[in-house]
Amino acid sequence: MDLFGREGGEATCGTKEKNSSDKSNNHIIGEEGSHSSSPEAQGAALNPQKRREIFERLRAADPHPKTELVYRTPYELLVSVVLSAQATDKSVNLATAKLFPVAATPAAMLELGEEGLTGYIKTIGLFRMKARNVIQLSRLLVENFNGDIPRTREQLESLPGVGRKTANVVLNVAFGEPTMAVDTHIFRVANRTGIAPGKDPLEVEEKLLKFVPREFLLHAHHWLILHGRYTCVARRPKCPACLIEDLCEFKKKEKN
Repeated sequence: MDLFGREGGEATCGTKEKNSSDKSNNHIIGEEGSHSSSPEAQGAALNPQKRREIFERLRAADPHPKTELVYRTPYELLVSVVLSAQATDKSVNLATAKLFPVAATPAAMLELGEEGLTGYIKTIGLFRMKARNVIQLSRLLVENFNGDIPRTREQLESLPGVGRKTANVVLNVAFGEPTMAVDTHIFRVANRTGIAPGKDPLEVEEKLLKFVPREFLLHAHHWLILHGRYTCVARRPKCPACLIEDLCEFKKKEKN
């Protein structure tokens, strides 16, 4: 177990994404319903000194945070993130360990086909919808982008199954852009701690980009996800073991 409380295995991925017909970024599904923006769910906004100290501690605990999805190329990362909606990283990694040796490029995925892909991902939730999206996005990548992964949010969001959050993950992890992919974990941590309180994911994203010191922007997304996934959990946050407990503005801290 590390300083984030990670033991490996069954943590939820926190990259829950909408289907291709839902381009809204104002609702997060999967944390016992929608996110809460009630006063009880939020801490007071932090001052810049506390905010900096939080990220200094998170960096000291994990200087080089990484996604827990296993991938080798931007395409494999994109597919993995699309598959990770309402699924664990472990379940996605188990499926892609068999899938990617067979279909590691958009062209190979098209050759495999929707039914063939379904056989590899049927252990993952919503696998039929995800198979359809992966095949459709692979076709568009071949037809419109020479099989390459586009490097702008707008182009990424033109792909089936890819919303703002998934686009931000790809831009950050694959291309080193200082983006904020606000999932349910980041939304919760940002509001509870007071790092960047907001009523919806887009507001939290914009505040994080505005207030997080530039030197922390590249990895801030991963630090906050990991903190929410393993320490600042939804039902009973592990406040006594939290390395930023004394800086957090959450009023309903767990005592033990």
